[in-house]
Formats: sequence, structure tokens, C-alpha cells
Amino acid sequence: VQLQASGGGLVQAGGSLRLSCAASGRTVSNYVMGWFRQAPGKEREFVAAIAWSGTNIYGTDSVKGRFTISRDNAKNTVYLQMNSLKPEDAAVYYCAARASYYPTVNRYDYWGQGTQVTVSS
Repeated sequence: VQLQASGGGLVQAGGSLRLSCAASGRTVSNYVMGWFRQAPGKEREFVAAIAWSGTNIYGTDSVKGRFTISRDNAKNTVYLQMNSLKPEDAAVYYCAARASYYPTVNRYDYWGQGTQVTVSS
């Protein structure tokens, strides 16, 4: 499975971005797809994950209510809609996948290359 993340960029605080992660190599309809982020000098942080069924989970409380994960199984693509962005959301965002029916915060097998999100104050 190859994952290609896109959609990052520079946005002002309070703005929005939508990240996309396109999977190729095989269908990922029965895979859990997740988003992680890593800011400079910090550990990688789980953001959100979604199962084929649409069941999703979110990581840090700071993104709940502002970020929404979704997926289009027909397009083998997962999205992360990020609203009301804050400077502390700035990081490299990575998508990941694992063969599972239930979303999890770890043990992902496949990783994309990351997309940079920069939030100016």
C-alpha cells in the first residue's frame, strides 16, 4: 500500500485546510486510515482514525470539534478537514493505514510521506 498525502500549506490562524491521503497498490476499503502529526522537537501525535464502516476516533482533545476525518472508499482516499486552525496545529501531517476493522491509535503498517501545515498567528 502506498499513501500520498496532500493539501498542506500556509494558513492564518482561524482558517481551514483539508488534507487528503490517496492510497494505491491495493484497495484499502477494509483498512483503518489514520492521521498523525509531528511538530519540530515533539513526538509524533495521533490525530484521528477512521474505519471502513465510518467509525472514527480522535486523539488529542484539542482537535475535537475542529477536525473531521472522513473517507471515500470508492476513491481509496481519506480526508482530514481542519477548521479554526491554531498555531499549535502546525506540524507535518502523516497519513497511515493498517488492516483492521476498528480504528486504533497505533500499530499502523503503512505511512505516507507527510504534508506540511503551517499556521500563522
